[in-house]
Amino acid sequence: MRRTKKERQIQLQETIADNPFITDEELAEQFQVSVQTIRLDRMELSIPELRERIKHVAEERLTNEVRSLPIEEVIGDVVDIELDKSAISIFDVKREHVFTRNGIARGHHVFAQANSLAVAVINDELALTAKANIRFKRSVYEGERVVAKAKVIDIQAANDRTIVEVNSYVGQELVFQGEFTMYRSNMTTGDEG
Repeated sequence: MRRTKKERQIQLQETIADNPFITDEELAEQFQVSVQTIRLDRMELSIPELRERIKHVAEERLTNEVRSLPIEEVIGDVVDIELDKSAISIFDVKREHVFTRNGIARGHHVFAQANSLAVAVINDELALTAKANIRFKRSVYEGERVVAKAKVIDIQAANDRTIVEVNSYVGQELVFQGEFTMYRSNMTTGDEG
């Protein structure tokens, strides 16, 4: 059964409120309408495009949270972070990130997203990668969105190290796995006052 425009727009608002990171293409597929229809609906409802929504959510959640590097130095858009616990970033693969002959993303971009997220999740002024054990599971292509999820799995106070696991996905498919051993200058967690 086809929805009326008003019904679709109400459901569209609810869907975006639940998942501000959903793309226009995903919305078009979900609502079985064209991408242009979704864009027109968003304009009528004054809902910003995805990049603006990501930026707004990130600014809201991340102001003054990341300590180990400026938030603009993280590769991809950090959309959620809980220091010394977990973090999520989104990286849209564009033409400048891929090999021109085949449209495959250069591996260093996928690695950089994961590595910078592993640095950002550390609750310390100084966090450096001491060791990385990585595995690319499949190629990533121009136009794909990579969602990296970092999780702190071990804090080793005795040797100033923290182990961060990062899994990166395109949709539900795992494309990259990394275990990063991070050096930190100070093992104090929380505020130092």
